[in-house]
Amino acid sequence: MPPNTQQANQMQPQPSVGMPGPEQQFVPPTQMPAAQPAGSAQGNQKPVERKANSTQNSLLLSELRDSMVIMADGSFRAVIACKSINFDLMSSREREGVEFSYQNFLNALYFPVQIFIRSQRVDIGPYLDKLEETRRGQDNMLLNVLMDDYIGFIDALAQEANIMDKSFFIVVPFFPAGDVANVVEQGKGFFTKILGGGAPVNPITKIDKASYEKAKEEIKNRVDAVMSGLMQVGVQSMQLNTKQLGELYYNVYNPDTAVREPLGDFSNVTSTYVRKAEPAPTEVAPTGGNA
Repeated sequence: MPPNTQQANQMQPQPSVGMPGPEQQFVPPTQMPAAQPAGSAQGNQKPVERKANSTQNSLLLSELRDSMVIMADGSFRAVIACKSINFDLMSSREREGVEFSYQNFLNALYFPVQIFIRSQRVDIGPYLDKLEETRRGQDNMLLNVLMDDYIGFIDALAQEANIMDKSFFIVVPFFPAGDVANVVEQGKGFFTKILGGGAPVNPITKIDKASYEKAKEEIKNRVDAVMSGLMQVGVQSMQLNTKQLGELYYNVYNPDTAVREPLGDFSNVTSTYVRKAEPAPTEVAPTGGNA
């Protein structure tokens, strides 16, 4: 910087927002005291105790009951499992029939549905153990050698490539306060709830008996409509009961653990049962004054 510019900077303070008047003394920004929050002079500010939310507070569901999923916002869900059909092996006439039937099925729906396709890694361990047991019972030496080669081939194939199994589900929702508005609102706040923004989801949902019975009846009607439409397409389907819904959510939320420890029989579960978490207290910002 040139010398004349340095002298000018030393003689005059730099202009800033909120410049003091003639009767006030200018204080450089580096010497200004740090701003104190309101109420600190009175000494009545208390530190806010932040309690960590439970993992269950981030879940969008509240309870599984009567083959239904009760969501935290008071809405309901039913899940229908579907079997796949081999569309590639059909003739052109059969394909057209399936496409028209599927089009009629979608046009007949008066409520939104969600198609969920889940890919799950298949555990080859039990199959290999069964082959080993069968090989031990063989008296023919040639069959033992062939089975050893086959077991080694399957084991090497399972280690090199992930053998996946696809499952197909249709989620049938019911919103007691209407369908379209709630679907749009949930679409806006979905990532906010997942990423932790906004208010925490309250895991305790209170529903009166009349609303519950109405939702149960409406879910049954919607499930029957979906299953009858799928039958016309040629797809076999069934509604998941409460136990099957628990297994589905366990597999979805624990993809790696579900391969090693499948949740098949609840009587053999050795893990600790966890109670539903209490809702997190609402934090109130401190205010000034001698309250």
